[in-house]
Amino acid sequence: MIANQELLDYLIKKHGASILDSAEPFGLLTVHTGRENVLDILSDLYAHDSYRFRFLTDLCAVHYPQNKGAELVIVYHLHSLETNTRLRIKAFLDINDPVIPTASELFATANWMERETYDFFGVIFSGHPNLVRILNEDEMDYFPMRKEYTLEDPNRRDKVDKMFGR
Repeated sequence: MIANQELLDYLIKKHGASILDSAEPFGLLTVHTGRENVLDILSDLYAHDSYRFRFLTDLCAVHYPQNKGAELVIVYHLHSLETNTRLRIKAFLDINDPVIPTASELFATANWMERETYDFFGVIFSGHPNLVRILNEDEMDYFPMRKEYTLEDPNRRDKVDKMFGR
């Protein structure tokens, strides 16, 4: 297992200013970078002789509407099966420009995960071989996992607060 500090030191030494921030929630090293650097970092970790992060466990997005200019975050969960080390990489995107390079040429598993992220959040993975909706209707003109809509219909009559003692 690779120590988090060793891995972080390597990333800072190799990628310098591309590593914007880091944290270790629950012992999982998490680094933040920009969209223009994420593919270089992923490729480097994949090809590294000792680290060998060659398994993309998960790729997803999260919408933080309160973070102006960085509302969407793309999260990559990497796993080195040889060293049993996990790493999380986050790249923040402006919701008005949700474009990031595809990782599908590096990780075959990224293909479907990027399509799902596009389908639900509207993130465009440039260079993706078949970026089309995967679960939702093709005619949908919105992205259902974005927090742009109220959770409940304000016109409902069956959920009046006074009936619930509020």
